[in-house]
Amino acid sequence: MVVATGFFDGVHLGHRLVISQLVKAAEARGEESLVITFWPHPRNVLQLEARTFRLLSSLQEKKQMLGNLGVDRVEVLPFTREFGSLTTREYLQEYVIGRFGGTAVVLGYDNRMGSDSISPQDVAATAAGLGLDVIRAEMVEGMPGTAVSSTRIRRLISDGNMTDAASMLGYRYSLYGVVVAGDRIGRTMGFPTANMQLYEPLKLIPGNGVYAVRVNTLGREWKGMCNIGTRPTMSSGNACSVETNIFGFDEDIYGLDIKVTFVRKIRDEIRFSSIDALKEQLSKDRKLCLSLEF
Repeated sequence: MVVATGFFDGVHLGHRLVISQLVKAAEARGEESLVITFWPHPRNVLQLEARTFRLLSSLQEKKQMLGNLGVDRVEVLPFTREFGSLTTREYLQEYVIGRFGGTAVVLGYDNRMGSDSISPQDVAATAAGLGLDVIRAEMVEGMPGTAVSSTRIRRLISDGNMTDAASMLGYRYSLYGVVVAGDRIGRTMGFPTANMQLYEPLKLIPGNGVYAVRVNTLGREWKGMCNIGTRPTMSSGNACSVETNIFGFDEDIYGLDIKVTFVRKIRDEIRFSSIDALKEQLSKDRKLCLSLEF
């Protein structure tokens, strides 16, 4: 069994290089490829910024992406405080070798594991000392001179920079959820919206603003525009909503699945002086989104 292990949040380009080498090495050795990952995220369990920390992918999304990359098996270990107390050596010996029969391990350029937080070089040395063959993956750069990492991608998405986030992820970022009832104010203005409730409540929502998006529902895909924020013109509250106007679409989809894929941010969310001013801007937003090639 050739093993790669880590949280793999977002399964970004850096992760994909590790997975590619995992699959190739397993095929060359005539063995199975295995990804060992965890749930929930260690930061949530260990309460490291848990109140504000958000994820790039749900467990289901992560497993699906790993499977699509050709991995034979994905094993999910429950991350608990007790599990988090294991050292690198204990984890490799007890789980990678003992439970899963690992013969080789593929390590990313910054791969760390265990409560001892040893360097990637020491992780490799520990693995080799336990008899594992070690395969090292190189660093993947996103923007010039910038290593691809889940942390950097989270920052880009929080800033609304969906273009650079996509260049590091290797795909456009999406939200998945169910359509729930809203106040229907958008419909009275000629811009009906699908209001989304996320299936994974800890998934990262892009920063407030208006975005050009692609929308999947009812087994089909449309262009649209999505507003994320507190709707300052219509509401005095602070609750954040994700509302999507689907172009050329007028069907009842309450209670149904929806996937919103973000192409680019087109403007910040702002308060307008009147409903008419808001309607005028929404018409401009729709015209701009329809003019984009995506």
